[in-house]
Amino acid sequence: MTDEIRLYMFDGGTLKCHVENIKMNQGLGEPYEIPVPWYVITHPKGNVLIDGGNAAEAREDPKGYWGPVSDVYWPVFDADQAVVPALAKVGIDPGSIRWIVQSHLHLDHTGALAALDHFPNARVMATRTEYEYAHAPDWFAAGAYIDADFKKPGVPWTLLEESDDGFDLFGDGTLRLWRTPGHAPGHQSFEVTLPKSGTFLLTIDAAYTRDHWEEQALPGFVASAVDAVRSVQRLKRIAARTDATVVTGHDPDAWSTFEHAPAYYD
Repeated sequence: MTDEIRLYMFDGGTLKCHVENIKMNQGLGEPYEIPVPWYVITHPKGNVLIDGGNAAEAREDPKGYWGPVSDVYWPVFDADQAVVPALAKVGIDPGSIRWIVQSHLHLDHTGALAALDHFPNARVMATRTEYEYAHAPDWFAAGAYIDADFKKPGVPWTLLEESDDGFDLFGDGTLRLWRTPGHAPGHQSFEVTLPKSGTFLLTIDAAYTRDHWEEQALPGFVASAVDAVRSVQRLKRIAARTDATVVTGHDPDAWSTFEHAPAYYD
């Protein structure tokens, strides 16, 4: 595996849902299919895996593994799009993953945690806010958290405090973690700065789609609408500093414009 700094964007398949699940109060009942991206950053100090998409088990038995939430979000992906085989296709050794960094702990972002036994050298980084909320969510959010993915012994958590906002994981500006609550109480987004390709801002679910980014729609699921709006405003300020390329979390039109693994940005 390379020691070069690279950003890989992995296509983790899709979720079938309705428009209103993604764009609040719009397109009621209209079918919609959204991408499930996840990411790897290679670095001389060790590689970082961001989220990891859906757990492989969700493909094999969506209703059994996810329960009633599968009636709203139905996963569609091939076996080789799950995190471990997808890494193998690109030639990334799971043992090279030093950090599994969680934007938040919703079901379509915990694929790597579900497969944690395959990552013997990785620590798991999340915000303490998200960790605590995921372990005791409010009733309306409980279905978004799949206990089997992350409520298990031996998870090597590293929890970021509010004072860690903007955390520079490698100390060289390659990856900075910004707190962006709203969609989930402890959500974070990622600023990735590459030697040749410049800066990418991975909004993850702080901005589902360009409509949300452009303040034309709220995301279909929020813990706090006010926080969701203000997090986008914050991300816009962060992006403007470097004229960053903005990568929204679940926009089928925008996602198709990016290079997907095995291609990469460097």
